Amino acid sequence: MARLLYSARTDVGMIRSGNEDNFAVDANGDRGLFVVADGMGGHAAGEVASGIATATLAELAAMERRRSDDVVEALERANRRILESVATHPDQTGMGTTVAGLTVVTAGGSDQWAVFNVGDSRVYRCIDDRLTLVTVDHSEVRELVDAGFITEEEAAHHPLRNVVTRSLGTDTAPTPDVWVLPPHSGERFVICSDGLSNELGADEIRRLLTGSDDPQQAADALVAAAVEAGGRDNVSVIVVDLDADEREQDLDADTSP
Repeated sequence: MARLLYSARTDVGMIRSGNEDNFAVDANGDRGLFVVADGMGGHAAGEVASGIATATLAELAAMERRRSDDVVEALERANRRILESVATHPDQTGMGTTVAGLTVVTAGGSDQWAVFNVGDSRVYRCIDDRLTLVTVDHSEVRELVDAGFITEEEAAHHPLRNVVTRSLGTDTAPTPDVWVLPPHSGERFVICSDGLSNELGADEIRRLLTGSDDPQQAADALVAAAVEAGGRDNVSVIVVDLDADEREQDLDADTSP
C-alpha cells in the first residue's frame, strides 16, 4: 500500500472536567494502524479503560503482516485486560470503552483495509468528496432506527442516544464488526469518538473534511467545530490519507515492463 499521511487531535470539550478518550497511531511506512477509544465510567476510570484498549491494539503495529482475525483477537485481549484491571482495582468497577479503528491487513494475498468498531465510535471514508459512514453504531438508538421505530432525525435528540449496546469491559467479550475494504487512491478516513458525530452532521463533517488537503488542518477544523457546536463530550479525531501521488507511482511501477 502507498504512503499514509495522518493527523490526530483530541479536546476535552466544553463540559467535561477530564478527557476519557485515548488514541493510538502508527504509520510505519505503509503498515498503518489508527485507533480511537472513548472511555466510559467517569470516576470509575473510563480513561484507564480507553488507555488499555489503545495500548493493546497498538501491539498490532509490531506484526509485519496482520489479518483481520488478529484485530479481533487484540480486541478480545483488550477486553480481558480491562476486566483484570477491575479485578485488581475494585474502584474501577463499571469502567469500559468503545473503540473504532483502521489498519492494514493481508487478505487474498494483498494489502487491504480493515475497519473495525465496538460501540458508537465511528469510521468515515471519503472518496472523491463523497462521505460514507463505514461503521454501524452499536447503540440503542441505532437499533430503534433500524427497526423503523424512529427516524434518523429523531435519533439525534433521543434520550437513549448515548446508550451503547456493545463495549469493551464486559464479562462476555463483545463481538466486534470488521470490514475488509480495498484501498482507493486519494481516499481519506476519519476515525472519531462520538464527541464529533453527536455534534456535527454528516454534511458538516464532509464539508470540513474536504476543505483542506492537509490532514492536520482537517483534523483541527473538525475538532474545533465540534467544540464550538457545544462540546458536550470529549472529542477525538484521526484523519488518514492514502497519498494519491504515491499510489499512482506505485501502480505505474507495478505495470511497467
